[in-house]
Amino acid sequence: MEPELEVDVAVLGSGAAGLVAAIAAADHGASVTVFEKSELIGGTSAISGGIIWIPNNHLQAEAGIADSRHEALAYFESLSLGQIDSDMAATFVDVGPEMLAHLDANTPCSFHLLPTYPDYHPEHPGGLAGGGRSIDNGLFAFGELEEWADRIRVNRPNPVMLIETPLGGASEMPSSDTLVSRAAAGQNGMGLGLVGALVRGCLDRGVTFRLGAAANHLTTSDQRVTGVQVVSEDHVIEVRASAVVLATGGFEWNEELCRTFLRGPMSAPSGSPDSTGDGLVMAMEIGARLGNMRNAWWVPVTRADGAQKWGADRPHLVLLERTRPGSIMVNRSARRFCNEAGNYNAMGGVFHQFDPATFDYPNLPAWLIFDHRHKTTYDVASCQAADPPAEWMVQAETVEGLAAQLDLDPVVLRLTVDKFNANARNGEDPDFQRGDSAYDAFNGDQSLDGIAATLGPLDRGPYYALPIESGSLGTSGGPKTDTRCRVLSLGGGVIDGLFAAGNVMAAPTGMVYGGAGGTLGPAMTFGFIAGREAASAGT
Repeated sequence: MEPELEVDVAVLGSGAAGLVAAIAAADHGASVTVFEKSELIGGTSAISGGIIWIPNNHLQAEAGIADSRHEALAYFESLSLGQIDSDMAATFVDVGPEMLAHLDANTPCSFHLLPTYPDYHPEHPGGLAGGGRSIDNGLFAFGELEEWADRIRVNRPNPVMLIETPLGGASEMPSSDTLVSRAAAGQNGMGLGLVGALVRGCLDRGVTFRLGAAANHLTTSDQRVTGVQVVSEDHVIEVRASAVVLATGGFEWNEELCRTFLRGPMSAPSGSPDSTGDGLVMAMEIGARLGNMRNAWWVPVTRADGAQKWGADRPHLVLLERTRPGSIMVNRSARRFCNEAGNYNAMGGVFHQFDPATFDYPNLPAWLIFDHRHKTTYDVASCQAADPPAEWMVQAETVEGLAAQLDLDPVVLRLTVDKFNANARNGEDPDFQRGDSAYDAFNGDQSLDGIAATLGPLDRGPYYALPIESGSLGTSGGPKTDTRCRVLSLGGGVIDGLFAAGNVMAAPTGMVYGGAGGTLGPAMTFGFIAGREAASAGT
């Protein structure tokens, strides 16, 4: 078929990785079109917290926070379990600061430190307990997008920066007057602000967008990718391109691919429902080498509150609820099984523990148990602290009564709660060391000091419970690339003309999630590399 469209670089997907790739390619002189199968721009990035994890960045230097290439690489090595590609990790550490500085200086993006946000494993070699590697983005006024403002994936307006929320370490949110004023001005922060600013950066460079355009086949000639086939409104568009950048996200919404590749259960994806593995399948069709396929960016979630998103239950990421005092998690045996305040990605491992005797996963489902003091002090999922208990909360006047409703052994649950309470009153958790890490306390109650921020008894009835599932922010396996983001061939060498970045690629950090923004930082860095490399692919 004769091409209906010719472009230097075709970017498939409009999340942060794809948008940064488009900006980088345009900055290196290429004509660029972004193809997005949804009618909305932004993918999972738009509904994320928008935080970017970049070691040794320029904002750290300006703030006098010590960091180095050596420390960052030592941190990765200490967490890698032999699954990380050292060249890819080094490339991320080396190019990440360049990417961040370039966007800061040359696009509407504006960045600032989350100054006290610790790395997720701050006690490991090279980890930073005092923060500096996690970067928040400022507010962006959607009015600057003109007619494109309504084409960004928006669940609801979000006129707040993460640094202003408990997740970012704030003790209280901005006033309602401030939020109303920002909303009236169309200002958004977090993932919306990041995507909005990146889209504006693309538009300023003449990048074009084709929405409702689903790529389904890479065209090749003489073992080189020469373009892509895109379906839009049942019409097949043949696109000729010097280079194609895969930035289509993971495969977490494709049940067959999840069953085939993931190492354990993942019942509740929480990213964009358009992440169905399109880029992975297209790369496999032309012989791409794969890597990191069993891993994902794991997170505990609950669907108990029944909030709706995209026509289905919206999983709620359970973080603050399990970290603040007065709560624990138990398994089907009514026993604790982990440090509840641990980072969400590493927690995926406890949900995948397999018992060969019973031939099942004993920690699924799990239950978050909390008392009335916790309920009336903190928000729980979509239920505000000042609200009466929600009907979706399982509740009982006693621990034993709660156990009966959850089909748990009441004697064992009572013993579990009593043991935890006794240790918590002594300011210790000898079973799972909850509160020992600086990360644990950071996500706890910031009004309390030290270990008390996360470790406190649950001893005031009534008692409540929420079911916990194994969810993910996205998968992290896909076509392997070299340090220039060129997709590697199963037969050896690279597939000329094909690049990948973001969750569609084999994660450059392996299974390591370094800190807040541990997906967006590498995604944007390798998007930056992919864009500039793709721009030179035809020269």
